[in-house]
Amino acid sequence: MIDLAKIRAIDFHTHAEEACGCHADDGYDELQTTMARYFRAAWEHPPTVPETAEHYRKQNVAAVIFPVDAEHETGYRRYSNEEVAELAAEYNDVLIPFSSIDPHKGKMGVREARRMIEHYGVKGFKFHPTYQGFYPNDRLAYPLYEVLAEYGAIALFHTGQTGVGSGMRGGNGMRLKFSNPIHLDDVAVDFPDMPIVMAHPSFPWQEEALAVATHKPNVYIDMSGWSPKYFPPLLVRYANTLLKDKMLFGSDWPMISPERWLADFEKIEIKDEVRPLILKDNAAKLLKLT
Repeated sequence: MIDLAKIRAIDFHTHAEEACGCHADDGYDELQTTMARYFRAAWEHPPTVPETAEHYRKQNVAAVIFPVDAEHETGYRRYSNEEVAELAAEYNDVLIPFSSIDPHKGKMGVREARRMIEHYGVKGFKFHPTYQGFYPNDRLAYPLYEVLAEYGAIALFHTGQTGVGSGMRGGNGMRLKFSNPIHLDDVAVDFPDMPIVMAHPSFPWQEEALAVATHKPNVYIDMSGWSPKYFPPLLVRYANTLLKDKMLFGSDWPMISPERWLADFEKIEIKDEVRPLILKDNAAKLLKLT
């Protein structure tokens, strides 16, 4: 189990990118290669879950880890939620498993969500509206949210622009409109007891994200996907004040490494008393590790 006294931070946003048990579909290779160029990631091949765990052990950082299921919209075969959870369990001193279920899977997805919570102990689910091709407030996803709300599981949503498909012909069919964080305002109203995390600085809708997180008690923001040196001043201001208890460190591994993010975070104007909240304390409370 994770020893909060020993780790220096909790990364709320890491991806299980390398296929677990099977190679990804061929088309996915081009997507990954293009995305790695976009982020200037310093690896030849995406790391496996065990490699991710070893990296985080060396950094003395714990991490929320998840696959992304977007089979309906992309046709790419997903990684197994079960296998990611089983691998995370082998490295439970640093890894915290989340799952991902394409909302288009209907009742099959609902059953899977319940199974992942009850039998594998996952603490949350990752949604990527642009990649999965749905508005977060589309009622097709509500049966899934009902399961999460029932168990108190966390719903983590990509927001804003994405490196997925960036630079590819037609953006690889990905539509940015689905990831405007204002759509999560409806979800927060309809599921007031389900913790919601909006991932990333939500360019070009940063003000919408801050408004929703400020107005709705169950909404948080993870600061992944960008180096902190590029954070807009408004995000930093809210992190230091109104949202200091609702901001979470996230890297977006393997596209951005935790050590790079943490080093850049040291250089921005965050109050000394706020830094431990963002780096560890807020996440530990939200994940019920304390």
